[in-house]
Amino acid sequence: MESDGRERLPEPQQSVRNLLFGKYEMGRLLGQGTFAKVYYGKDLRYNESVAIKVINKDHVKKEGLMEQIKREISVMRLVRHPNVVELKEVMATKSKVFFVMEYVRGGELFAKVAKGKIKEDVARKYFQQLISAVDYCHSRGVSHRDLKPENLLLDENEDLKISDFGLSALPEQLRQDGLLHTQCGTPAYVAPEVLRKKGYGGPKADIWSCGVILYVLLAGFLPFQDENIMKMYRKVFKAEYVFPPWFSPDARRLISKLLIADPEKRFAISSILQVPWFKKGFKRSPSFCIQDDDMKPVLEEEDNNVYNKPIHSSPPFFNAFELISSMSSGFDLSSLFESKKKAVSMFTSKCSASAIMTKLEGVARGLRFRVVRVKDFKVKMQGEEEGRKGALSVTAEVFEVAPDVALVEFSKSAGDTLEYAKFWEEEVRPALKDIVWAWQGDSPLHCNSNSLSNNNNGSIDGIREE
Repeated sequence: MESDGRERLPEPQQSVRNLLFGKYEMGRLLGQGTFAKVYYGKDLRYNESVAIKVINKDHVKKEGLMEQIKREISVMRLVRHPNVVELKEVMATKSKVFFVMEYVRGGELFAKVAKGKIKEDVARKYFQQLISAVDYCHSRGVSHRDLKPENLLLDENEDLKISDFGLSALPEQLRQDGLLHTQCGTPAYVAPEVLRKKGYGGPKADIWSCGVILYVLLAGFLPFQDENIMKMYRKVFKAEYVFPPWFSPDARRLISKLLIADPEKRFAISSILQVPWFKKGFKRSPSFCIQDDDMKPVLEEEDNNVYNKPIHSSPPFFNAFELISSMSSGFDLSSLFESKKKAVSMFTSKCSASAIMTKLEGVARGLRFRVVRVKDFKVKMQGEEEGRKGALSVTAEVFEVAPDVALVEFSKSAGDTLEYAKFWEEEVRPALKDIVWAWQGDSPLHCNSNSLSNNNNGSIDGIREE
């Protein structure tokens, strides 16, 4: 806060119009917390409204919260769902980090609840969307840990969006007992096992919070409340609450399965999805994710001007050493450099990059996958069917190896690894065989003479780095 009492906008590339990196126009202050301020913004490239969250690096460093900010970025890029606020871009300077997010016009669900109880059909719709998003977060290993109406936003279509993943947890935060131990959240919505400080499962704690939210939507007030915080905690520990008379029997039955003090007896989301009250009019939303590999490390000490990957007119270059180490099953050095193993499949092709992209998109649509072109030579494909860990999502990217050789890398973005492996072997490989020169791990490399017109008898020894 400046000494003259007026709010100053961040410093990078400002003009009279308060331009941020030449791409965003920053406007009024929407809100602020301890370490961040959120401004209304406009994406000048698409004339699209956005919200820009500005974090002061020095402030979060002094409080030791840099890891928390990094985790929030990782989580928001990992979880992409219609009912989760979208993180569009992350940028940074030496002193500030900027989250460019989806602008949700309708405000907080809390503002609606503060006016009184909500009709059951409307509350059911919000709860269905909440559970759909939370279920997807859990499938990606993410526990929110601070679910409450203040962190649930409504868009112009009255659809719910989960926001504020600042307290969320990832699997690497689990201790050796497989549980989380950080006591966090908002007391009125926190599960009893979190308050007991003995370790807890993130997903079951989130489900308790969802139960409190459903109660609040239908009642217009909290199930556990007392002026004395310790008395309120005792009610939470015992799951002592009373249903208002206007609650329907079906709503009571569901809530009574969610607000159970023993997390082992509490409903899992798989059980919630089978409840008739919940299933009424329910449609599961599609979802997809962006891997952390797509995120530039904008929080390091150096002055990172902007996270802004250019759109190329030709594919990114893949040198011969990378090709050999990637394509040869006996020469894979990735374990020396990668901390996390990804499900990745590769092949080389002598077709042009544009022809490969056209083929990939055609195959994806033929397999009933939704296609999202990320950039000229990178595409994401989202399946329609729900698998064991949600819908399968695949990323494909084309790299240039030499003027007449391209490498295509497939990687699983979301879904079950075994389902991906089966999909790759039984669906993708047969569909792409007419453009393939060599599959990853084949020895020696082979070619498909049916569709390639020249130099089809090459092997990996024939590729040289100029």
